[in-house]
Amino acid sequence: MVNRILKMGMVILGAVALIGIGALAKEKSGAANSAAVGRGKTVFQQKCSVCHYDNSDQKKIGPGLKGISKRGTFTVNGNKVTEENLKTWIENGDQLMPPFKEVLEPNQIKDVIAYVKTL
Repeated sequence: MVNRILKMGMVILGAVALIGIGALAKEKSGAANSAAVGRGKTVFQQKCSVCHYDNSDQKKIGPGLKGISKRGTFTVNGNKVTEENLKTWIENGDQLMPPFKEVLEPNQIKDVIAYVKTL
């Protein structure tokens, strides 16, 4: 009986520990994502805002990006908005947008994507 109670206590303690670790990991992830969004906003303002609005869906030189994640598709080609598609578009550009693969570091591109997803 005592062994059973001890085992049950260990199981409960282990479960509580896992929940706590998960909560800490989520908190750190949220803080890291928040930092990425902040860095992405800075890069966006320096490199992207010349052609794109971040506070409007109206066209500037390129399309306004406000609400792009909610729209779910790119206005230019109708492709689905995913992190991978955003990365490809930013890196390679197209006939209307220059490529930024040689202009931005890979982490800067990730940060810009994190920011654009919040618009």
